[in-house]
Amino acid sequence: MINEPSFHPTNTGWIEVICGGMFSGKTEELIRRARRAQIAGLRVIIVKPPIDKRYEDEMVVSHNLTKLPSLSAETADQIVLLTGNAEVVAIDEAQFFDNRLIDVANSLANDGKRVLIAGLDMDYLGRPFEPMPQLMAIAEYVTKLHAICAESGAIASYSQRVVNSQDRILVGESDAYEPRSRGCFRPPHDTRRGRIIPKPDFNNHNKE
Repeated sequence: MINEPSFHPTNTGWIEVICGGMFSGKTEELIRRARRAQIAGLRVIIVKPPIDKRYEDEMVVSHNLTKLPSLSAETADQIVLLTGNAEVVAIDEAQFFDNRLIDVANSLANDGKRVLIAGLDMDYLGRPFEPMPQLMAIAEYVTKLHAICAESGAIASYSQRVVNSQDRILVGESDAYEPRSRGCFRPPHDTRRGRIIPKPDFNNHNKE
């Protein structure tokens, strides 16, 4: 279910969290909400951590090639400096920021801003991925999205690592992860069970 607010007092801020596993559409949903805010005439700034360089450095990009311009923030505190004149602050890949993001998100919302946050709620071992659980707790609205399990075709909540690495943070796409349901999830890593999800082809996309 897409738990997006249909009404909220315009003189107050609030927090919306979009969570789920890999390939569940979190960034796509973040972009959708940001674009709707832009259409409404609001000033929107999108921020992501610099570690996310999978597609474009100055764009936030979903798997289906939807994208919007973004800024990179080295730390959660820097987000406040980058979004001073924004009415809507969208933060992608929130799990790559430290726990200061909790206070930053509260501060932005208390200043009257709408704060959109997207990120993984669990790591490759199936453990809660901080600071997402805390952000979900303080948010007014929480949306959990699901992918489709690469092995069974069931609803997938887990991000199965398919390369042998023990690093908690491993930025990757279809080369390193695939979506899995609870019954098909085998941490810490497993062989690939489904087909490789094709990476976006920006060259062909830009020709359209």
